[in-house]
Parts: sequence; structure tokens; C-alpha cells
Amino acid sequence: MKFSFINPGPSGAWEHVVTAPASWPPLGLLYIATLLKQENFGVSVLDIANQVSPKDVLKWVEREGPEILGFSTLSSSGRSAAIIAEKVKERYPDIKIAFGNYHATFNAPKILDKYPFVDLIVRNEAEFTCLEIADRLERGKGFGDVGGITFREGDRIVSTPDRPLIKDIDGLPFPDRGLLKDEYTSTLAGLEVATKRFTTVVSSRGCPFNCTYCACSLFARRTWRPRSPENIVEELEMLYSQGFRQIVFVDDNFALNQKRVIDICRQMKENRIDMEWVCDARVDCISMEALRAMAKTGCKIIYYGMESANQRILDFYNKGITPSQSRAAAKAARRAGIDIIVGSFIVGAPDETREEIENTFDFSQKIDIDVPLFHPLEIHPGTPLWANLSSQGYLDEDMYWERGVYASEICPKAVPLGEIYPMIYNASKKFLLRPEYLTSGFMRMLKSRYKLNIVSKNLGKLISRKFSLSEAIEIPESYRKK
Repeated sequence: MKFSFINPGPSGAWEHVVTAPASWPPLGLLYIATLLKQENFGVSVLDIANQVSPKDVLKWVEREGPEILGFSTLSSSGRSAAIIAEKVKERYPDIKIAFGNYHATFNAPKILDKYPFVDLIVRNEAEFTCLEIADRLERGKGFGDVGGITFREGDRIVSTPDRPLIKDIDGLPFPDRGLLKDEYTSTLAGLEVATKRFTTVVSSRGCPFNCTYCACSLFARRTWRPRSPENIVEELEMLYSQGFRQIVFVDDNFALNQKRVIDICRQMKENRIDMEWVCDARVDCISMEALRAMAKTGCKIIYYGMESANQRILDFYNKGITPSQSRAAAKAARRAGIDIIVGSFIVGAPDETREEIENTFDFSQKIDIDVPLFHPLEIHPGTPLWANLSSQGYLDEDMYWERGVYASEICPKAVPLGEIYPMIYNASKKFLLRPEYLTSGFMRMLKSRYKLNIVSKNLGKLISRKFSLSEAIEIPESYRKK
């Protein structure tokens, strides 16, 4: 019995060629496939991270010959998954098609209702669900009583009870990155920041917080499940032996437990794991002691979710932080010696004013960060905001369930999206072109081997003027300045 997996490209492009440059490895699929492989099932994984034609994907499916084909789906890739799955089903009708991940979990009945070629939905964490499905199919049995799935039973759509979350993440095998042939990279503001062999690692799952724009709280039931420092360092040792020298921790909340962070750093140092790494952190969940330990063991970039300079908007997001905490977190990371400090901000809340948006832009210039990332507020199924705006009559779920929607597109008091993107462009340009920022940035670059390596890596792009600020800050073509 063979279970193959596809990580589809972004929606809207797959009719011709999918291009998803600088993507990260699909760790979720690798965890599932590795567990199946450990239990002696045939597995294969295709990540559409480079240019892949529909014809080539069908050839891959034919070559692999799976009994079941699983797709990892997000709002950005759900439509692509449907296009690919339909073509596969037309050519190979006996292959069972399964969708999983966030998009599938929160839209299971809608997907099965719209797409008759999708056979089942695997909800939430999928490792043991897929293992049980594979075992049932191999023994010629149905999967109707497998926990955590949604499927058709005649004319009805049936959902089985949720499967319990995996408590012992240490008990899972390390993802077999050898299942993928692609080499990956990582970008920040349009520049490649992975200057050495790169991959990703997840050191914990879930998050206990309940930010209204985030679906993680519902997906992981507000439960944080960390791996032990010993288990993490064992994987890092394995990756180091395989030639990896840079990693990104892709946790929902990496730095939640300060003692654990410090212990990970201590064991990395004791085991002489000389790797450069990246993580994110809440501004209210990080200490100077932890930041110093991180810097000493190779942490080069830290992402802070600062979101807004306006307490009213932070409260609306149920973020549980203050602007002063964001300011203090940036200052602490700088003192600790972290090379690049990133502040992530969300603008365009349902009733956020232009003055409040500008206040956030101004705030980004007053705190000690290297890169600001500004994003218009997106609303997706599974988030508290999706439920709230739907109940208030602002959001038509039938219209937007497949791709999500910007708050600015549906809320009458919101600043229009056509205004927000130019504001983001101007704010980003103003931030980067400040004389004091250019001067301090240059001096800091001279003291940072990591930053110098980034400049060297991207020198050709910068000299040839292939670097575009609009592309770097992900402004859609229709909103870019001419």
C-alpha cells in the first residue's frame, strides 16, 4: 500500500506553471510520510516548490502509483490542490484523494460538497489518522470509523469525532528530509537570508493564546506541546551531520517557556552544534537571559509579532501585549546581540482609522528593529474574526471560504485596500531610507559576518536592480506604484 503526498503551489497559477520560490520544506507532510515509512508503508512526497507543469505532476503520480494521494492545503493553496486533484482523478479514478491541514480542517463539508473527486478530509494533526487509514485500506477495510476525518456516506457528509492531539511529540520520528529532492532557501524582505544549507525544524506545537486573527488556537485547541530539549538537540545533531548549517524554528510559539529555550541553547553549546538559526517570539514572553543564550548559540534573526502601536487595536486582536512591551523586546534583542530584529505588524482592522495606521508606521521607526513587515488584516476560516464578522453579517462565508478575505474588502468602516497598500509601500520606503537608519545599519553590517554574507549572497540582485521594494513587501501587481 502506497501513500503519496503533494504540497501544492499557490492558487491561481497552476493552470500553467506553479512558481513558489524560496519556499520552506513541508514539514507536516514529512512527519506523516516518515511515520508511514517507519511502519513499512510505501511513501513519496512531491513539493511544488520550483517550476512544475501539470504534465510533470501527472507523470510523477503515474510513476509513484499510490493507492491514496494526500494534499496539504492552506487558503493560499486550496484551489491549486483542487485543480491538481481533479486532473489526477480524471486520469486515475481508483486513486483515493485526501485533503488535510488548516484549509481542509475548517472547510471539510464545503470541500466535499464542491469537489466530488475529493474522497475524504483529514482534520487537524494527521500522523496517526493517516497511519490508521493506510492500515485499513491495506487490509481491505473501510475507514468510516477512523477518528478525525470527514467523508461521504451515500448522499450524506459524515464527520467522525475529533482525534485527540498528540501529546508526546518526542515520540514521533524525525522528519525524513531525504524524501524531498529540492534544496530550500529562506527570504526576508525580498532578499535571501539563508546563505548556507537550510531547512526548518518544529520544536513545539500549538499556542495557548487566542489572537482573533489566528486559526492556531482552534486547530491546536489552545494547547502548547513542547518537545524536550534533548529530543530537539538530537535532531539538530542529525541535521548537522547531514550538512545543514541554517535552520528556522517554525513553531507557533517557540519562546513560550524561557527555561526550555535556555536549556536548548545550553545543550546546543555542549554538543558543539554550530548552526545559524531563526525563530519568532511574543514580546511579552522573552527574557534578556534567554535572548543572550540564543545569540551566543547562533540565533541570527528574531521575529516579533508586534501587530500595532494602538492599544485599542491590540485589544481588538486579543493580543495581550502593549506597545511598550514591543519597544522593550526590540531593545533587549539588540542588547543581547541578535543580528536582525523583525517587527511584524497588521493594519486595516475593521474600524481602524487612517490615523491609527499611520501611528503604527511611525511607531516602527521609533523602535530599534531592522525590518518592519506590514500586512493588511486577512480573515480566514477557523479564526475568531471569521466567526465574529460572519455573525455580524459582514462576511459571506459561501463567497470567501476558499481563499479568505481582507477585512478592508468587507467592512464598511475599514480603510479600503486600495489605500492600505500604497500606505504600506510609502511607510516601508520611508523606514528604509532614513539617514540614521542607513548609517546605523551600515555600521552594524560591518560588525556582523551574517549580514555581510547576506549582502554577498544578494549582490547580483542588488547590482542588477532586480530587487523591487513592491515585490519585497509583497504588494500585489495591481497596487504597485508605477
